[in-house]
Amino acid sequence: MRTIACVTALCLAFPLAARADAPRVLTDIAPVRGLVARVMDGVGAPDILLPASGTVHSYDLRPSEAARLESADVVFWVGPSLTPWLSRPIATLADDAAVVSLLDAENLDLLSFREANGHDGEDHDHDHDGESDPHAWLDPANAALWLEVIAETLSATDPVNADRYRANAAEGRSEIAKAAATVAERLGEPGQIRYLMYHDAMQYFENRFGLKPVGFVTAGDAAAPGPAGIAHLQKRVDEAGTECLLVEPQENDALVAAFA
Repeated sequence: MRTIACVTALCLAFPLAARADAPRVLTDIAPVRGLVARVMDGVGAPDILLPASGTVHSYDLRPSEAARLESADVVFWVGPSLTPWLSRPIATLADDAAVVSLLDAENLDLLSFREANGHDGEDHDHDHDGESDPHAWLDPANAALWLEVIAETLSATDPVNADRYRANAAEGRSEIAKAAATVAERLGEPGQIRYLMYHDAMQYFENRFGLKPVGFVTAGDAAAPGPAGIAHLQKRVDEAGTECLLVEPQENDALVAAFA
């Protein structure tokens, strides 16, 4: 009986040890957490810093969130152009962690911000000087590249599970490619879809799949338009016969109503 008890205790101890040895990984936003979780599948699970109720452009960390940042082994974030408020906490609290700004990854296809309420859908110039639109993961090719960066970072931090990380990343890239093919097939002739974006955060997706919005209410940095900008956009919406307005749950209801 004592032998059985000892064997049982050892069997229970092994999964606990493996769980404890998994790196403590923290991400900034849900899309990044999703990519990291795909790479870490079977090893551990990443945590997320920004709650669902928070906004990427401005947020004050709670003490518990600051503590999680301080205890992290690895931090993945898009970068300061998306969450400028996170730069100082990372520098002061995560100085012992491996910190990866995914927007700095090599070979990304980056797009510059479009002009608020006056773009023509053709502003696809590349910008490597820090002024890029940070929503780069919405291009499937960029998301697939980030999986590689995540896998290599985790492999360096946790060599024991390196093969698992790399295999998961490869599977994730295949899944992204299949999803992108499905999207392209379902869109058919995307140029005929007349829609208005509330927040100009989708240009990577639009550029990849040939979509062209009538316009957008707020710029990529969430700056709201003034009265003249609203009037100009309302005219464009009417002239184009816009069929729908795409909004996010936390958007300004009064501003949305101006175009509904």
